Amino acid sequence: QVQLVESGGDSVQAGGSLRLSCVASGYTYSANCMGWFRQAPGKEREGVAAMYTSGDWTFYASSVKGRFTISRDNSENTLYLQMNSLKSEDTAMYFCAASRRYCAGGTWSRADNFDYWGQGTQVTVSS
Repeated sequence: QVQLVESGGDSVQAGGSLRLSCVASGYTYSANCMGWFRQAPGKEREGVAAMYTSGDWTFYASSVKGRFTISRDNSENTLYLQMNSLKSEDTAMYFCAASRRYCAGGTWSRADNFDYWGQGTQVTVSS
């Protein structure tokens, strides 16, 4: 099992920045792909960004590319999501997720490919 705990969510004004963190514990060696998802009220959970736990390949949703950056610190078992130029449409609960599968271009954003989930952290962007 892998346990994931997110933090860093907050309320900010449009144009602002936030950095989300996700600390992983447990059998972290079993995770080959980690990612961030978000879910707004009344909407489906959507993939925001993902990356391999080893190597530097990253994947981004088109809606956040150029504004968000996913990164990790393996020494701290921590995954980050740096969010810049935030927009009101970025308002959502953000979830960290880990998968035993490797990230792939066509499937990284599918929530059902991820095995472990955090409880989420709320991001609210006001315009």
